[in-house]
Parts: sequence; structure tokens; C-alpha cells
Amino acid sequence: ISRVRKSETLKTLLLQLNCHFTWRLLEKNAEIDELEERLHNQLEYLLNANKYMVYNLLSYIKYLQGNYEEAIANLDEAEKSSLANAAGVKSKLLVTYSNYAWVYYHLKQYDKSQLYIDKVNGVHEELSHISNAKDSLPEIYGEQGWSMLKFGRKHYEKAKECFEKALKEAPKDPELNSGYATAVYRLECLEKKSLDENCESLDLLKRAVELNPNDSVVKALLGLTLQDLKRADEGLKYIEEALEQTPNLPYVLRYVAKFYRREGMTDKALGVLKRAVSLIPNSSFHHHQIGLCYRNKMHEKKKLSRTDPQNKRTYTREIQELLQKSIFHFKMTVELKKTHTYGYTDLAQMYTEANQIVKAEEMYKKAFNVKTITEQEKQQIHFYYGNFELKAKKCEKEAIKHYKEALLIPVMTFEKEKCENALEWIAERKIKQNPRDAFGFGLLGFVHQIKKNKIDAVECYEKALKLEPHNEEYLSHLCELRLAI
Repeated sequence: ISRVRKSETLKTLLLQLNCHFTWRLLEKNAEIDELEERLHNQLEYLLNANKYMVYNLLSYIKYLQGNYEEAIANLDEAEKSSLANAAGVKSKLLVTYSNYAWVYYHLKQYDKSQLYIDKVNGVHEELSHISNAKDSLPEIYGEQGWSMLKFGRKHYEKAKECFEKALKEAPKDPELNSGYATAVYRLECLEKKSLDENCESLDLLKRAVELNPNDSVVKALLGLTLQDLKRADEGLKYIEEALEQTPNLPYVLRYVAKFYRREGMTDKALGVLKRAVSLIPNSSFHHHQIGLCYRNKMHEKKKLSRTDPQNKRTYTREIQELLQKSIFHFKMTVELKKTHTYGYTDLAQMYTEANQIVKAEEMYKKAFNVKTITEQEKQQIHFYYGNFELKAKKCEKEAIKHYKEALLIPVMTFEKEKCENALEWIAERKIKQNPRDAFGFGLLGFVHQIKKNKIDAVECYEKALKLEPHNEEYLSHLCELRLAI
């Protein structure tokens, strides 16, 4: 009984600790193995003093995998790394000691767990004489923010909050400023909005680069942001500086290549990506970017073949080669990262180009089955699947279904507008062919309703109901709109 009581008492103390076990990182769908691989790559290529954070997170991953021995081994490395680089900053050990306490608790080694709880309290006691900030240590919030960023997009908002809290205590800390700028940049990328001069990440990235001129990754992100803002000449300076600083850092090479590709410098982008793949052969990101480059080159050749029909045979051969290369790299993308939704849709489009309709459809279905799928991604897949049904399978009914599904998702993306246009085009074509087509008017009513053009929507549904008086769907929409007006 006393052992059970001891376990319960310990659990109460453990829940008060600030570490990976209390940060609610665990998700059933988190790509643990893929994350583990990325962290091992970071240990190899990142040379900054924050390796202890990588070991701490690796330890937590090993716990999630049920490998407690490896979890302890990684915490040993984290402790060594902290002591070697912290130069007397004991607060950097707090997360490591807290993680130790949790792992030993799960191993039912309660005395050792208590020992590490005591160590955490000891460090806090020491620090309380210097500062009153027991619960607002910037190192802890910084490490939490960093871990949230690594654990995936669902945690980006929380990561941003953590860095904000840390910066209140240490506003000029270079690493914290880099982390905060990165979190905001990633959130903006997720929202997929077209950026304007007021975009939040621009000033944050500039500040991070000023405070930390050696951080080539943040420099590359600044370059990409300036490119998004149609200031590519300015962005190129940062991109080339980042590349010069760390010519063999895969995390910089990926962003440099993205910049070159989007600027139409496809061969330059491919050169950089091939170097990145030679360093990290199993990066789904790099393979996806290579696939996009070959796809761009294929489209360029297609344009040339239309303007230069005399060399059509040569172009046809080159187009086929580029198509196969693109398919190869998109396949690698989804094999290496099973949750890469854009990898599936890009591969599906290439299979459609190759007239492999069954394989293309299979990829769209796989994309929908990704467990970590976002609303934006769902909308995008519905759009491309709709196009596929309309153009490749000549099935207008299924295409309409996908376009409508996309419009019912309450997020704003470029694809949403495309779906609206596609449905409007189908509806107007139907009405032109047959002015008594109730379905055409009903479809146009739906598009107006989505666009919040209530008066136009009512008019269309009324016309549809005149032609098909017992249609419950039109009646329901009409009632809803009239009440709203």
C-alpha cells in the first residue's frame, strides 16, 4: 500500500514539473519515427550549443516508443551537453532533470525519481536567490517552444506563445528571437495568405538576423519572406549570404533551392537540392522539391513543343524523361513521409499526366487518409480531385461533389476561389445549354450563397424551385437565406 501511495504522491509532484511530459506533446498521429530521424540529422549538422534540447526531445520520443533505456541514455547526453556549454547556467538542466524524474517514475524506480525532483527543486532554490522568476525562466519556455516547433504544425501557435513568454524575460536573446521569428513564419505559411508589407514575420526575421548574424537558417527564411513580398532582389542577397555561410547545411540548402525554384532558376535549384540529398538522402522535403523542379522543367518543354513543332519528337522524349523523374521523386516523398499530403496530390497529378488514371485516383484517396490532415489541405485535395474527375475521368457529377465539399470547408485558400470559379462555369454552361435546367440554377445559387451574395442566391434558388418545385434541398437553402436577409 505504501508503494502505491508513494507512486500517487510522486505523480502529484511530477505533474508540477515543466518538461516534455507535461507539455502535452503526445499525439496519436505524431510521426514519431520520422521526427526521430530528423533529430538525429540535427545532431549531425547543427553546431550550436543547444544540442541538449535535441537529446531531451529524443529522450521523450524513446519513452513514447517504450524504450526507457535509450530514454535515459539520451538524458545522459543532454546533461553532458548542458554542463559542457551552459557555463554555469544551471537553469538549462531543469528540463533534463524533470524528464529523468518522469522516466524513472515510469520504470517504477521511485527513489531515483524523487532524487531528480529534489535536484529540480535544488536548482530552483539556487536560482531564487538570484531572481524571483521560478516559473518564468526563459530557458524553459525557449525549450518548450523549440520542442513544439519540432512536434508539428498543430503546435506552432503554442510554440509562438512560449517564445513570447521567454522574450519577456530575455528580449535580446538571439536564439529566442530566432525561434519566435521561425514560429511566426511557419504560422503564416500555414495560413497560405498572400503576404503584404504588414506581415508579422518580416520585422521579426530581420531582428533575428541582426541579433544572430550567424544563423543562416533564419537568414534564408528572411530571403523567402522578401520573395513572397515581391522583393526578390533584396531576398536574394540574404539567400546567397546564407549559402556562403553554410554551404553544406541541409536546412539552408532546402530554403535556398525553394527560393531559386520559385524565381524560375530551376537548374540552379536542382544543383543545390542534389547536394542536399547527398547529405541527407532520406529527406522527404528535398525529394518533394526535386519533383517540383522536374515538373517545372516538364511544363517548360511542353510550351516549347507547342511553339517549335519541327522538333516535336525530341521534346516528347524529353517531356517523358522529366515526367518519370518527377514521378520517381514524388514517390520517394510519400514513401519517406507517409503524411506528406502535397506529395500525394503532386504524385497524383503526374500519374494523370502519364495517363495512369488508376494510380492517380489511389493517390488522392491516400491523401484524404492522412491522419494529420489540415482543413487547408483537405480543401486543396478536393480541388485537384475535382479537376481530375472533370478532365481525366470526364465525370462531372463527381467533380461537382468535390468542388462543393471544398467550399463547405470554412478556410480561405487560393483553391477555394478556383472551386467557386469551376462550379460557376459548370452552372452557367448548363443554363446556357438549357434555360430550364433546375440543377444549373441550384448550383449557381449554392456558389452565390458561399460567396455571401444572398440576393443573387435567393434569385437562383427561386428559379430552380419553379422548375423543380418539390426539391427539398433548394427549399431548405431558400428558407435559410430568407431568414438571414
